[in-house]
Amino acid sequence: MTMSSHLQELRRKHSALAEKVEAAQRSPSADELAIGEMKKQKLRLKEEIERLSQN
Repeated sequence: MTMSSHLQELRRKHSALAEKVEAAQRSPSADELAIGEMKKQKLRLKEEIERLSQN
């Protein structure tokens, strides 16, 4: 896998996770713990994208 395709896949995962977080937050029976975990995962992806983009 090339660096470019790896970054593209990370961005795709980040975007999909962002959509899941937004959908979960709109749900009246939202699981705040699960939302928090998704947000942490999203942040880790963002940090990895930024780290790899700087190289």
